[in-house]
Amino acid sequence: MTASRTPTTRLRLPDGRSLDLWIDEAPVASEEAPLLFHAGTPASGLLFEAFTAAARERGLRMVSWSRPGYGSSTRLAGRRVTHVVEDAAAVLEHLGAVRAYTVGHSGGGPHALALAAKLPDRILGTALIAGVAPFEAEGLDFLAGMGPENHEEFDAALRGRAALEAFLAPVREPMLELTGPEVAAMFGELVDDVDRAALTGDYAQFVADQTREGQRESSAGWVDDDLSFVEPWGFDLGTISGRVHVWQGAHDRMVPIAHGEWLVGHLGNPCAHLRPEHGHMSLAVAGFPAILDALVEGA
Repeated sequence: MTASRTPTTRLRLPDGRSLDLWIDEAPVASEEAPLLFHAGTPASGLLFEAFTAAARERGLRMVSWSRPGYGSSTRLAGRRVTHVVEDAAAVLEHLGAVRAYTVGHSGGGPHALALAAKLPDRILGTALIAGVAPFEAEGLDFLAGMGPENHEEFDAALRGRAALEAFLAPVREPMLELTGPEVAAMFGELVDDVDRAALTGDYAQFVADQTREGQRESSAGWVDDDLSFVEPWGFDLGTISGRVHVWQGAHDRMVPIAHGEWLVGHLGNPCAHLRPEHGHMSLAVAGFPAILDALVEGA
């Protein structure tokens, strides 16, 4: 089962914007350090019950929000990766929490890293699940090994906002009616047989629900995510002193394993978990409990 499709609250921010915020409200062992989860692109902050349950079993309250422009979260003009820091600080204040763990999946990875870089005294540990590396990373061919759909999408992003909006408009339309059984086919050549096998049952339905929610009002968040990825992130990965667990699979055709290898070589305090048997989705589905164990025990 997935968690509630309705945000727990719409969090009003100091600048007048609001965020769709999901909070696992079940009792947990500790209220002191929640788990801030950053979803991939182009998804909302909707939580997956199997993941929240795994966090709960480890005493962690899972929290996520739709980044600006997704769902009903107010769009932030000119948003860049580091803008997540102020939003996360507001979320922590709302929760009454001083510190937190943070996890980013895919396009959520840079946002988790931004918190590790900019809030070093508040982030206890960071995990990347198939997290993307910087677009201009020296020594990395960013697009190598990705499915053709990503090549087309990032080519549009490099041509600017208007080109990207025009490209994504027809891509978004079928997502608004997406169902669980259709998810694997929607990803096309971005998944191989390993990830197709993971995109079934409850998880496939969750991905469909999470994606529809993110695209419900517009593709604005998706556009702004992509544009932020091809721009400098605004911080030096090498200065991140906290432990960053880098999980990546060799079957990944959305964010190839070379991204994880590059991150391990350039982060200040990495711990590599490179898995030859997994892909972009299977890594999260099969490995989330182990990811949390490493995060909490190795922070």
